[in-house]
Amino acid sequence: MTASARAARFQLTAPLMVAVGFLLALAAWSLPVNLKSISPALLREAGLGTPSVAQFGLQLVESEKIGPAALALEAAKAVQDPGVPALAKGLDALSSHAPEMVAWGGWDPFLDPLFNLRENRGRPASTPVLTFFITENARQTLRSYLSQSRSLGVQSLLRLRELSNTGRFVPAHEPGGQPLEAVILLTALLYQGEHLAPPLQRDLRGLAETALAQKELGELEPCFIDLLSLGKRLDWAQLGELLRRTESPKTVGEFAHLARVAPDQLPLIYTAALYAGSADRVASYLITYGKNGLADLRLALAHGQGAVNQLLLWQVPVNHGAGASLGAAAALVLLHPRVMIILKYLGYLLGAFLIFRGLDRWIVPPGATATLGVPRMKSGVLALLLATVFVIVSEPFLLRAAPLSEYRFRLVLPALVATSQPPAPTPSTTTPTMDASTLISIGVFAALQVAMYFTCLLKIREVARSDLAPLVKLRLMENEENLFDGGLYVGIAGTASALVLQVLGVIEPNLLAAYSSNLFGITCVAFVKIRHVRPYKRLLILEGQAAIARPAS
Repeated sequence: MTASARAARFQLTAPLMVAVGFLLALAAWSLPVNLKSISPALLREAGLGTPSVAQFGLQLVESEKIGPAALALEAAKAVQDPGVPALAKGLDALSSHAPEMVAWGGWDPFLDPLFNLRENRGRPASTPVLTFFITENARQTLRSYLSQSRSLGVQSLLRLRELSNTGRFVPAHEPGGQPLEAVILLTALLYQGEHLAPPLQRDLRGLAETALAQKELGELEPCFIDLLSLGKRLDWAQLGELLRRTESPKTVGEFAHLARVAPDQLPLIYTAALYAGSADRVASYLITYGKNGLADLRLALAHGQGAVNQLLLWQVPVNHGAGASLGAAAALVLLHPRVMIILKYLGYLLGAFLIFRGLDRWIVPPGATATLGVPRMKSGVLALLLATVFVIVSEPFLLRAAPLSEYRFRLVLPALVATSQPPAPTPSTTTPTMDASTLISIGVFAALQVAMYFTCLLKIREVARSDLAPLVKLRLMENEENLFDGGLYVGIAGTASALVLQVLGVIEPNLLAAYSSNLFGITCVAFVKIRHVRPYKRLLILEGQAAIARPAS
């Protein structure tokens, strides 16, 4: 094949390589998979065919759990579930059929003989369970009933009423000890009725036995405070359903904390815990991501039960900046997430490589590699840099830490008895973050320098293809020194612009965004002058000297 034919073939294949590279990079971008975030498209796909919040609420209605279904109804309204009317109708029908059950949130065989539920019609709405348990008659009835229990855990809990070292609580056997006794009896009845998850049941029994051995509440004190807080907000059925899905006292504390700091969002948080079958994962997610995490959880609830399970399984924020993606791609990500993340990054790398290789063939003709001094691996190096930029831009939480959670710090309840001075607050630490505008600025600066690099290559090609003597070409190359230094000028201009925009408040203050422009400029100029201009000038000098010496011989 002649040199002209080979050049013609390269000129035809170069645009094709660039086009294929763009399509491959675009396809990789559309894959809804990320390292430290999850795509809304993935949540949509995970939620397809799974029960919605309203359908889950209807399941609770069919199980005659009025209290949990009422909170599910509020959550369904919050996410604008189209099944809200059907759920409201079903809940009203159940409440009308058994109005005496509404206050307790549902019927319970353990409560019926104690409180005669069928005749209790004094409270037409859901009532916090401690409202019933705090009265003297109720506590006396519960003491009498639970004292006959054969459960060792129940007996250990009842013996806690004899302790005098109770921390913030007034001892149960002293005047003013009604709250502590009510919480002890509530916990014992939940234990007796198997309303506690087995791990939580074991932990509570262990803490009770430790407290009896040490003759002080110890670690049970915060747990009882948390149960007191939940018992003042949830009815019997609501509290029982929640604790069936709670595996540790730590989660009880986190849920009580969420109920205190976000009372208006309690229906959403509670429904998500029942929906996912795990209060632990819901509490952990919200404590980590705060209000942003609650917004992501609301989005998942709107897509269905599968979306909630997927979000809580990954325990990462939602990438709201992710672009559109194919449903088939989302289904593949759900099946093989690790394989798809590898394919995504390989797609970035291969797409960038094809783009740069195509541009190389377009700009530099065949056989000019030796003439221009272009290194063989430059397309691979530039592709790696561009693929890294793609990864950073598509992964907003890769370099940017998640904002501090508004729900992270636990509130201190007022002391139920006189206590010592509270400890001094721990100074908060600021986690460095990288704003999206910073990432965009870095990407723009990198793109400008890549454009500058190819502009310099085009100029070298223009000089190399001219029909001039070598020494004339050398003078032309020297005349273009300002162009070859253009990367520095662009870099300095970018740094100055970024600093001005930061002062004006257009982008977040971040020196990395500003000085990255200078760094890219230095890299571009070094690459052009050391790897391209210098070898070509050397070649021109040798050719010029050979041309001068040839007539003399």
